Amino acid sequence: MKDDKNRSLFYLDELSDYKVKSGDPDVRGWHVKDKDQRVIGKVDNLLVNKNTEKVVYLDVEVDPSIIDANHKPYSGTAQAGVHEVMNKDGENHVIIPIGLVNLNHDDEVVNTNEITHKTFAETKRKRRGSTIDREYEIIVLDSYNRDDTNYPEDDSLYERDEYDTKNYRNT
Repeated sequence: MKDDKNRSLFYLDELSDYKVKSGDPDVRGWHVKDKDQRVIGKVDNLLVNKNTEKVVYLDVEVDPSIIDANHKPYSGTAQAGVHEVMNKDGENHVIIPIGLVNLNHDDEVVNTNEITHKTFAETKRKRRGSTIDREYEIIVLDSYNRDDTNYPEDDSLYERDEYDTKNYRNT
């Protein structure tokens, strides 16, 4: 396993002692749709913050139409240490903060009511199973929010609206 000492984010399938909370749906395998109901991919995994013991991201394998769109990733504010945001071959996953989605339980679909297909096409992708670090989280949040937000470097990041699960559970 990768350097676990400095990691706080883990894929659910890496954690043998973690499972989806009773009463919450396991959305792995569900299609993800943008605000215009276009399929942008399928949930491949869930990312858990071990410090807060909560799912904070959906790991989505993106639909080939997003890759084929060949958009350059959006780069908002230049963060210290962020030098390259180009997508490379084999990078076909994005993360979506849990608070930016809601669930259609009947159709087993995850909806992103505020994010467009173009935004997903311009979001920096990663390889399946890649370690998620704070730098990548900030790049993704900038892509979705497109404002000049300064994000905290500690776990208080997960107290933001982007991680509020009220829509996730109650749709």
